[in-house]
Amino acid sequence: MKCPGQDTRYWKHDAIFEVKCPKCGYPVEFFKDETTKRCKSCGYRFTNPRMDFGCASYCPQAKQCLGELPPELIEKRKELLKDRVAIEMKRYFGKDFKRIGHATRVARYAEEISKNEGGNIAVILIAAYLHDIGIKEAEKKYKEDYEKYHEEEGAHVAYDILTRLGADKELIEEVIDIISHHHHPKDNENINFEIVYDADLVVNLEEKLKESKIDEKNLKEIINNSFFTETGLFLAKKNLLENYNK
Repeated sequence: MKCPGQDTRYWKHDAIFEVKCPKCGYPVEFFKDETTKRCKSCGYRFTNPRMDFGCASYCPQAKQCLGELPPELIEKRKELLKDRVAIEMKRYFGKDFKRIGHATRVARYAEEISKNEGGNIAVILIAAYLHDIGIKEAEKKYKEDYEKYHEEEGAHVAYDILTRLGADKELIEEVIDIISHHHHPKDNENINFEIVYDADLVVNLEEKLKESKIDEKNLKEIINNSFFTETGLFLAKKNLLENYNK
């Protein structure tokens, strides 16, 4: 079955349109399913400004449907993938709202840290959403010792999810690497790992603080000695120490 969005039988009057070349202003005609077009006047090739690539973030047939995507849209596809991953994470955890909430807060902090620290936001957010995805499998296999194995199990579960969603090999490999040791940093970690680690640490400390499982002295010691990024450290001091003293 052909995708309805690309099937000409479903096209309306606005399926063929003109846009001005961003370089020279010459009118260029696009069909709605064309990803790029070259200007006949100056030769500049540019992306179809009206094309919706949302489905390309998860559809395994995107290449056959849309053809070769230009580099900037390949990057956009990676970013769009994070929304599908968030949905899959929630579906996987089902009614386990505590873990859904934990993963969502880690992703929120990770995004905030990334705004100042940089990194690949697609890798960061996908790893943040999936960092604890192995807990269910670890609980089934190892009962009370599940915490020791949830990183390992998470790598397997995340691989299945990302493969099913059509993520590219490099993104899968880096996300899996982060998940497989997200509580145990190695020497010379890259910024993507550091941001996920810091975001997870802030949320873990928030939860311990809420449950009165940590005192002020230990909290300050962890905060002052455990964060990789300046933004992560700032958020921890702002959201944890200030709340502790209220």
